[in-house]
Amino acid sequence: MVLTWTVMGKMTQRNMLPHGTMGYSRRKALRVGALLTLGSTVPSLTGCDPFDRDPPPPDPLAPMVDEAFALAAAYQDAVTTHPVLAGRLTPITEAHAAHAAELARVTEVALPSTTPTTSTAADSDTTLTALRERERAAGESAVQACLAAPAERAALLASIAAARASHLEALQ
Repeated sequence: MVLTWTVMGKMTQRNMLPHGTMGYSRRKALRVGALLTLGSTVPSLTGCDPFDRDPPPPDPLAPMVDEAFALAAAYQDAVTTHPVLAGRLTPITEAHAAHAAELARVTEVALPSTTPTTSTAADSDTTLTALRERERAAGESAVQACLAAPAERAALLASIAAARASHLEALQ
């Protein structure tokens, strides 16, 4: 099969078709197609973007992943330092770890590879006071994130804010 089409312009004996129309050979059409394909792939190979797109902005909930992960680490550190508090703090630790995992899934942000170290006071009462302060601040940030979030994320953030409020009560 020969790929041809009518083209207006100067006709020569070489590009005349039997019916008086002018056309191009399949070889010329394939050559043009290959050049067009090569021309469109060269910018992607060189790293140049012909449309000059900006990278997507970071997810606004990405800091909440780090915050939930740091809270889980702080509670785990408190449990390790004060085993007498394990019954009270282990469920809260697990809840913060679950929040961090779900936020990481939703935001498509990787969980931190290293556990942040926190300084736990020698006294369990001082440790609980420090945890209450962290929990209060984290609860406020979860409420603010919930108010600013789109509808599809508001339910998750509202449940995290409610959980942090209940954690604050459990620490009393």
